[in-house]
Amino acid sequence: MIALLGVAVLVTYSPQNGLILLVIAFLISPFGLPKLAFWLLGKVQDLKFAVQNVIYR
Repeated sequence: MIALLGVAVLVTYSPQNGLILLVIAFLISPFGLPKLAFWLLGKVQDLKFAVQNVIYR
């Protein structure tokens, strides 16, 4: 529902507000926050391995 509102606002009123609504709709969808959490976890693990490589070489 929020995505439809975001598209309507994007087309008719304000592109900036429409994009904000589309981002909010994505984040509250089943894909948004879990995908963001997995991405962030991957970046933290990459940082951990980078630090380990620097320390133990």
